[in-house]
Amino acid sequence: MSEPIAPNAAPPLLDGSPRKTLTSLDDALAELLSHAAPLAGTETVSTFDADQRVLAEDLVSELQVPPQDNSAMDGYAVRSADCAAPGVELPVSQRIAAGHAPQPLQPGTAARIFTGAPIPPGADAVVMQEQCTALPDTDAVRIGIAPQPGLAIRRAGEDVTRGAVVLARGTRLGPAALGLAASIGRAQLQVARRPRVALFSTGDELVMPGDVAPAQMPPGAIYNSNRFLLRALLQRAGCEVSDLGIVPDQFEATVQTLRGVAESHDLILTSGGVSVGEEDHVKPAVQSLGTLTLWQMAIKPGKPFAYGQVGAAHFIGLPGNPVSSFVTFLMLVRPFLLKLQGAARLMPEPLRLPAHFSWAKAERRREFLRVARNAQGGLELFGHQGSGVLTSMVWGDGLVDNPAGTAIAQGDLVQFLPFAELMA
Repeated sequence: MSEPIAPNAAPPLLDGSPRKTLTSLDDALAELLSHAAPLAGTETVSTFDADQRVLAEDLVSELQVPPQDNSAMDGYAVRSADCAAPGVELPVSQRIAAGHAPQPLQPGTAARIFTGAPIPPGADAVVMQEQCTALPDTDAVRIGIAPQPGLAIRRAGEDVTRGAVVLARGTRLGPAALGLAASIGRAQLQVARRPRVALFSTGDELVMPGDVAPAQMPPGAIYNSNRFLLRALLQRAGCEVSDLGIVPDQFEATVQTLRGVAESHDLILTSGGVSVGEEDHVKPAVQSLGTLTLWQMAIKPGKPFAYGQVGAAHFIGLPGNPVSSFVTFLMLVRPFLLKLQGAARLMPEPLRLPAHFSWAKAERRREFLRVARNAQGGLELFGHQGSGVLTSMVWGDGLVDNPAGTAIAQGDLVQFLPFAELMA
């Protein structure tokens, strides 16, 4: 009986000699991040334009929010002592709209008040208008409940206190964060510089959509889907992208392209050409100009992955198969780019959800399975998990991170990574 193959260990070559042990995903990510020093330089942008940028300063509030006690709803401001029992009728002494300064509330009276309006001095409760009855032909109101002090009042500073750090340096800004920045009066924000990324694909089989009609595609040709998906992922990660298109499968053409962009970009990102075939020229081209410190990982899909440096630029080579390219970008390139921008949070925490499928084949490599959540709160598996099946990434809404050597039985709790967070 043969010995079981350990996770990450590749089977021996045909001549019996051992293969190189593949790098684990965790080790590869640690290696990548060790090289990802935050980029020098920041820029000041309008708060309107700061979505998905990384904050390069602590935002300290110079005021409290809200600035004063205010009403949480439309209704009547009262003194609770005047409304000890339901049905009390009070004259309405003033009308207070948001943005208007109130007069002190006289004992035995009520004030008509609207959402966001400041609470008049002396009032200690707001009764919503649905629980009150305006008395016809009078300036009085019947209060239908006996309110407790503090009812429907938003207290000054309950959201933000003066001097508080409301957003920390390293925060990746989203709509809520931008609203919070605006609430403390910030019209501009200091953010990290965008990484400059040069992107190109290799492969003589690649054709651009629009250049050749589907009916005229030559034998063996495929449309270049990676160019579109990677460019979109880079832009979502906050990068400035130089799209170099398709580079021919030639060593000299690859060298010239790498040399031409190395000094003006922070990262060179490629897809294809980093495997072991005779037409895979990216790896030797990088080695001729710089260094290659990572090559081939123990994950599926995504084994042909490379990291190195060409001049001052980082280099990352992704596999040519679209799902492999997609998955390795999410697991490795995205956190690398976020660290270059000084982001504090690089990866989402996985959710523990039940598998509504079985996966009997225990792979020697860590595997990322395309799944979708169902109405029962579990995960369903896409039927074809091949690395070229891009429909699986559209159908699914996340990945199951399945450890090496692990089979999955129906009902097992698995680690789920939602695309909504991986591509935010």
